[in-house]
Amino acid sequence: MTQHIGIVACSAEGAALCYRTICAEAPALLGPYSHPEISMHTPPLSDYVSCLTRGDMKGVGDLMLSSAEKLSRIGADFLICPDNTIHQAFNNIVHRLPLPWLHIAEIVANQAKDQNFHRLGLLGTQWLMESQVYSGKLSDQGLVCDIPALDERKHINRIIMDELVAGIFKPEAITYFQKIIYDMKQSGCDAVILGCTEIPLIMNDANSPLPTLNSTKLIARAAIWHAINHHHKMPHH
Repeated sequence: MTQHIGIVACSAEGAALCYRTICAEAPALLGPYSHPEISMHTPPLSDYVSCLTRGDMKGVGDLMLSSAEKLSRIGADFLICPDNTIHQAFNNIVHRLPLPWLHIAEIVANQAKDQNFHRLGLLGTQWLMESQVYSGKLSDQGLVCDIPALDERKHINRIIMDELVAGIFKPEAITYFQKIIYDMKQSGCDAVILGCTEIPLIMNDANSPLPTLNSTKLIARAAIWHAINHHHKMPHH
């Protein structure tokens, strides 16, 4: 029996991509058309954005916990959250969670370690890049995390929040991300973390100057693996 995946969702484009990835990749392991049972809960994105804008991490955590409790009540066995930014509030709620939770940054850090990367560039919202969500998990693995300069962080944030989250994909955004990633490569990064679940909608290994760690795909694959092999500890690939 595969376990029931609960998705604690925040922004629609990233959550939809994660959901679709689970449904698309699971049949290779489970057979045609087959994937684990999946449920998703999302409060209005505006609720999250207003908390993030005023730096209210307790509010962010309360929203996450509310989704977690609803998913638990309808039978989810474990939880994932395809949104990197709101993991800032994870430590506030981890002891109150009703179900196990696969932490997106931990999964990405494990993958970075397994691929023998050492210095990771991080792209995501300004909130995420300036938080400890990734730097902590990467340093646990002995890895270094680099972020762009402040004006670049602000511009990346505008692209994510004004365009990608709304399903708007512009060639100029791709060009800007390519420039930032090229600069990371020049400064010694050997891979880049797409640390916003919307960034893989426009950036990938084919158009990035550095190898990418796609947080959306990695959390989806981890959820499939966990749903099938929940009796075992997840391996590093």
